[in-house]
Amino acid sequence: QVELVESGGGLVQAGGSLRLSCVVSGRTFSDYAMAWFRQTPGKEREFVASISWIKENTIFADSVKGRFTMSRDDTANTVWLQMNDLKAEDTGDYFCAAGRRFSRQVTDYRFWGQGTQVTVSS
Repeated sequence: QVELVESGGGLVQAGGSLRLSCVVSGRTFSDYAMAWFRQTPGKEREFVASISWIKENTIFADSVKGRFTMSRDDTANTVWLQMNDLKAEDTGDYFCAAGRRFSRQVTDYRFWGQGTQVTVSS
């Protein structure tokens, strides 16, 4: 049983920052690529960022590049998404995911958290 638990969401004004955390239990964390996706009502889940399990390479959606960073600590089984200069369009439910493939595709991630809500007021 793999469990992912996100935290750190909330309400923030445009231009502000939030740091999301995701703690993973149940498997060898370092074997997995980790990713963040977000979703708003009526829309498909959207890729935000991913970090590989080797060399900690990262990829970001164009919409967040330069504003968001992602990091991981394999000893703590935790990944973080640092979100700066937030915009109203960043509003959504943010989901942490774990998978064997380092990619932007929802289908490459097998394990998912329950999500944490981010609301950016303009």
